[in-house]
Amino acid sequence: MITTTDLTKVYRSRGREVTALDGVSLQVEAGEMYGVIGRSGAGKSTLIRCVNLLERPDSGTVTVDGRELTALPGPRHRAGRSLRRARTGIGMIFQHFNLLSSRTVRGNVELPLEILGLTRRERERKALDLLDLVGLADHARAYPAQLSGGQKQRVGIARALAGDPKVLLSDEATSALDPETTRSVLQLLRDLNRQLGLTVLLITHEMDVVKAVCDSAALMEHGRVVEAGPLNELLATPGSRLAHELFPVSGAVADGDRTVVDITFHGDSAGQPVISHLARTHEIDVSILGAAMDTVGGRQVGRMRIELSGSPERNAPALATLRERGLTVELPDPVTAAGTVPAPAEVPAAELTDESAAAAADETATATAAPQEGAR
Repeated sequence: MITTTDLTKVYRSRGREVTALDGVSLQVEAGEMYGVIGRSGAGKSTLIRCVNLLERPDSGTVTVDGRELTALPGPRHRAGRSLRRARTGIGMIFQHFNLLSSRTVRGNVELPLEILGLTRRERERKALDLLDLVGLADHARAYPAQLSGGQKQRVGIARALAGDPKVLLSDEATSALDPETTRSVLQLLRDLNRQLGLTVLLITHEMDVVKAVCDSAALMEHGRVVEAGPLNELLATPGSRLAHELFPVSGAVADGDRTVVDITFHGDSAGQPVISHLARTHEIDVSILGAAMDTVGGRQVGRMRIELSGSPERNAPALATLRERGLTVELPDPVTAAGTVPAPAEVPAAELTDESAAAAADETATATAAPQEGAR
């Protein structure tokens, strides 16, 4: 449904150059909840803005629902209607809601429908249906100032669905919300994904968001995708960065003849008495140094760091038993075993030139059909 190939984007300002995207290739299947995670400055927001061409990449291609958007002329071009038409199939949710304070909740949802040319009766009926879908039918006459943050974001989601999109883009949509509200909004996105068959690409810096709702994920650093794939496959891949960060475990290594092992439980192995079986079968002492368990995609998944008596060579049969039972087994290096993982260096946020900032503002208004909350 969404394919990016070798995307590059460089911002230039006051003699400086910042590479926001450096050859980013991504494949999002139809109907997936796909998370892109990374630290500030990793290029996440630039990537999602390139997917709907609010930012036009310097090179590379973007294809959505079989149509190459990067081959279409910009909206200021005489033939730019084709890009605007293609964008109606892509909804976007923003971190700061972007609601018009002078319009009611229903009025905010109706705004993109006005641009699409629907009649007043059609707009009203569709807006009320969308508000009912996101659980805000009884707030149709309220104004944004009367809503909580979670309710404002639900209005933003309803507005993003106004054009009957096949793709929904979410740029840090829950980062301004408290944990309980975040869970409810994420559940709403998951429900919409399943009920409407939406493909959802969400940007986040929170591993809990990926863990809660995503089918697949990509990790970005310094403008590059360093790891990507379905979560169940990543969790079963030894050495996976995303698996380690989704389920971090730590524990100091004792001196002496010992073996530290990181094991990942997934699938049927998550409910098995693996540790007690290991101790009985191989007559070895097992110490649990750390553990993290949770539910991913409706399945229990977790990681555990254990310590076995004896050297790795001596414990080779025990490690083989763990693998035979369907667990992913790793012997962490000393740095990881000490409970510290080197953090990637921060990349400064890109600075827009006046020209690109103006173009982005113009196209954002068109794509979302609403300026920042507070505008009149």
